[in-house]
Amino acid sequence: MLLMIIGFAGCAQKKADTQQTRSQEPAAEQVVSVDQETQLLLDDLRENGDYVNSREFPSLIKASIVHDNLDKKIHVIDIRSAQLFAEGHIKGAVNKRFEDLPTYFENDIKPFEFEKIIIVSDDGQVSAYTTMLLRLIGYGNVFSMRWGMSAWNKKIADKGWLKGVTGKYESKLDTITHVKPSATALPLLKTMKTSGQEIGQERYKKLFEEGTANVLISAEEVFGNPDKYFVINYDRKDKYEKGHIPGAVRFKPDETLGFVSEMGSIPADKTVVVYCGTGHNSAFVTAYLRLFGYDARTLQYGNNGFMYNKMVSEKVALSWQPFTNEDVNNYEVVK
Repeated sequence: MLLMIIGFAGCAQKKADTQQTRSQEPAAEQVVSVDQETQLLLDDLRENGDYVNSREFPSLIKASIVHDNLDKKIHVIDIRSAQLFAEGHIKGAVNKRFEDLPTYFENDIKPFEFEKIIIVSDDGQVSAYTTMLLRLIGYGNVFSMRWGMSAWNKKIADKGWLKGVTGKYESKLDTITHVKPSATALPLLKTMKTSGQEIGQERYKKLFEEGTANVLISAEEVFGNPDKYFVINYDRKDKYEKGHIPGAVRFKPDETLGFVSEMGSIPADKTVVVYCGTGHNSAFVTAYLRLFGYDARTLQYGNNGFMYNKMVSEKVALSWQPFTNEDVNNYEVVK
């Protein structure tokens, strides 16, 4: 029996050693096609701090912090329509069109004289998209106000986030884990520039010229024809497993942007829809993907826009962020 035990232990150890050896073997690297312009842009962003993989990403700020610091060296830029701005805005804020921001930053203000520059939009998603682009250009003191003007004033919230949240598509959620496609190639940028900085500037210029009309996409559009889009769930694994948009593939936060092996698995020939719990983080991701040539959109209101009731019921268990009256302040607006 002693010999049998020793023999069994030896076999078990040999099996464990073999498994350990296999786990230490490097995985076969996927060959991803990256053109020279894309590589130069990736290198330039890394050399300048790799913002998307830093602790500062995503750069969101609460309405309460903005309110408490209005008398300090901050600058609030409201990028809503002139009509909405006229109906009521934050005291001291300036109203600027998204398309005019590059010129405004370069010629009309000295950005780094301010401690913080706050970008404000209707729901906080377009401002998050804008903040990402400005951060990547090099303005490291820009922040997006979380939840947008809906977090500032109840009347605005009633027409915005509180009106947009819904559990309409909870019965259509998918719980299947979908595998990412094989990484093949990143889009071609075709700027005809020869340095990472020039390529970045050309891409920023184009994105600001395009405006924000195609930045957001509704849950109705996506659930109406999910096969039309490549849907990215940008959230934790446990949240993804509890239910996601049909066909959605999960990409890990902090392990996607800037990594060729990950970005290369995102199809360059389909409209990409990115979503998270609130639509704020996904708006940052959308800006980055659009910078690299993807036709990317962020899902308006995130999970709040299609599985709101489920988020409320599972708020404690899964740390969901359903927008509620608790997120709304009663701060003054001026006209």
